Amino acid sequence: MRFMVIVKATADTEAGAMPTEEELLAMGAFNEELVKAGVLLAGEGLHPSSNGTRVYFSGDQRTVVDGPFTETKELIAGFWLLELKSLEEAVEWVKRVPNPTGAESQIEIRQVFSSEDFENAPQELVDRENELRAELEDRAKG
Repeated sequence: MRFMVIVKATADTEAGAMPTEEELLAMGAFNEELVKAGVLLAGEGLHPSSNGTRVYFSGDQRTVVDGPFTETKELIAGFWLLELKSLEEAVEWVKRVPNPTGAESQIEIRQVFSSEDFENAPQELVDRENELRAELEDRAKG
């Protein structure tokens, strides 16, 4: 199972405050643990929403709105994508994360859908999805 581990934004991350050297070293050590355990698929920090854009959909219309966005509690500062056996294992890993902001912070864990979750998907669509995933893995290797 894949899990998206979402680091919630704070006023500091939205202001563009960079982590301290100590925080970077702690996070680097944690990331190294994830890699050595073979569970890390991806992980990155994100620029503040002031550098972002949202696209709103209403029927056929699209509206583009540039950041910053005001609801900090709804924003994401970074993420990991982990391959794990269960939600419980994800929780155990997240409990080991160095406090991402050094102050009060929050991390959300969400399971990522897999093709097996869509029981009504046509087999040709599942096969094509698997082909695309294999292509992405090959691209990442080479």
